[in-house]
Amino acid sequence: MSEQNTESKLKMQLKQERIQLWNPPYSDDSNEPGRQHMQELAERYAPLLCLPVAEVGGALEAIRVQAVNRGKGNKTFRETNVATLELLLPRDSKKDPKTKNHLETRLDVLVQEVVDRIGEEYGLKYIKLILNGKTLSVDQRLDQQGVKNHSKMMVLKVSDAEWKLQLSNEEEKKKNQNESIQRTQKGFQILSERDGSEDTTPFLEIADQRGNPLTIPHKEKKALILAMGFHEKGRSLMKKKQFDNALCHLLQADQQFSKCGSALLGSVDNFAVLQLDIVWCYRALEALSCLDDGKSRLQRAEDGFLQCYGEQRQRLLMIKGNSGREEVLFLRLYLLQSLLSYIEGNDAQAQHQLSKVECLFSRLCLDSEKMAQLMALGFTEREARLGLRACQGDLQDAAVHISNQRQEREEMKQRERQKRSRKMEVISTLTELGYSRRDASRALHHADGDVDRAYAILLDSSQAAEATNNNTEDALSPDKVEQLLYLGFERDVSETALRLTGGDVQSATQLLLDNQGVLSPELLSPPSTSTSTSISSSEEPSTSSTSTADNELVNEVLEDISRHEEDYLDLTLEEESELIATMKTYLSRGHTHTV
Repeated sequence: MSEQNTESKLKMQLKQERIQLWNPPYSDDSNEPGRQHMQELAERYAPLLCLPVAEVGGALEAIRVQAVNRGKGNKTFRETNVATLELLLPRDSKKDPKTKNHLETRLDVLVQEVVDRIGEEYGLKYIKLILNGKTLSVDQRLDQQGVKNHSKMMVLKVSDAEWKLQLSNEEEKKKNQNESIQRTQKGFQILSERDGSEDTTPFLEIADQRGNPLTIPHKEKKALILAMGFHEKGRSLMKKKQFDNALCHLLQADQQFSKCGSALLGSVDNFAVLQLDIVWCYRALEALSCLDDGKSRLQRAEDGFLQCYGEQRQRLLMIKGNSGREEVLFLRLYLLQSLLSYIEGNDAQAQHQLSKVECLFSRLCLDSEKMAQLMALGFTEREARLGLRACQGDLQDAAVHISNQRQEREEMKQRERQKRSRKMEVISTLTELGYSRRDASRALHHADGDVDRAYAILLDSSQAAEATNNNTEDALSPDKVEQLLYLGFERDVSETALRLTGGDVQSATQLLLDNQGVLSPELLSPPSTSTSTSISSSEEPSTSSTSTADNELVNEVLEDISRHEEDYLDLTLEEESELIATMKTYLSRGHTHTV
């Protein structure tokens, strides 16, 4: 980090003085350094940075070499269309930590070709390429995905190649990160289609900060559940220090959040927390040279927190009664901002942010004796930590606060049990009238528990089914099917879409477009209407009608969902403490002047 800090300051100074190190007298015709002039420059700048002349000279030479190489790269690109890309390799794959790694390639080639070349040169078997926080698709060209001459690409290992080689083919397949992402997505897609209308099916609902289920449009709910599911999986991997794998899942979450409406994202803190987690992974992977992406993500995080919590946390105080637990997010935000400012060479801004961090840290770092006393009362470590932070370290208030929270949760569970018991009674009444339990359960769900409305829905459904049977031939007329076939859809899905839309070609076309021309069994279930900031699962046994494979996927992804809605606030601050100490060391190197 200190090398980046020094280089950033020197670049600013060189820019101010309009000094071009790639030109004479600093570089000769052979691109070798003009030693006397470089030495004079180092001697002039060393006092400004309060650094030894040798260290400044080394940094200037590194900048000169970068500039010369960039010039060569520009010339090569103009003449041959061969671009030079900078690779940010995993730490254990770098031959020399201080040397930048480059790759020359045309930009009209598939990403897979570049992946194969990197893998062969650096001994990496399973990798992903990340550009500006987006995973590059291997089946598309570089230039189609925004890669340009001199682009910086982050190389992420999917998992340790040597370890993989020791596994059998079947075990290797299960551990492959691509499959992990696919399984996570499939599992949460199945859950996002479930609406709780079937009494024996596990389903998810999204709740507000007090745990109350919210209602949002079905399409946004699906995207939000997928986004939050990938986020939960990523956070689970972060706790295990598997930052490569975690980052891949977090970036998938970022893509899904982009499908949610801005009004929804502005009212919850999940998207802002995700941006913070992504940059935290950048830090852990020592990939903070992704400066532009990191800075924009931290800005989105800060804007999101202010919009969600209020400028003075007033909205948070109104909802939760305190803001102590959320302060850990601001501590991490300011700490990362301090780190990025330092890398950019802005020591004053880095120190300013670090001062805010230390102030928060002193308030959030808890008394071990008070923690022990609360745990002796039967509270968990998480409850004790969150309770003390919520109550600014007051032991008695924290005990009362935790007890009240426990009571609120128990009362909510009791209401849910009563609601489910009432639901079972009503379903039994409807089945006695000749309807199946499945149909009765769904009708009751869409009638918000009103038995008379549920009966009316069932009655209307029966009459509609009769009418549909009479109109099937018209819905599947050859002309309508041909129109969909002409658009490129398969015959079987075209016919299914026409049945579902009562023969309306426009609606059938939109249905197929929304689902990429694939109508899975899950997509044929009726839409649900639940959603907000935490996912909670209804742990019920699976129905026999659900496939074993689906059950395995669902159970697998449910394992990564925290059972506590404030798990993301439960930070021990150990990693933060280490980074604070590192930042203090760097900022106390004697840099009293900024360039």
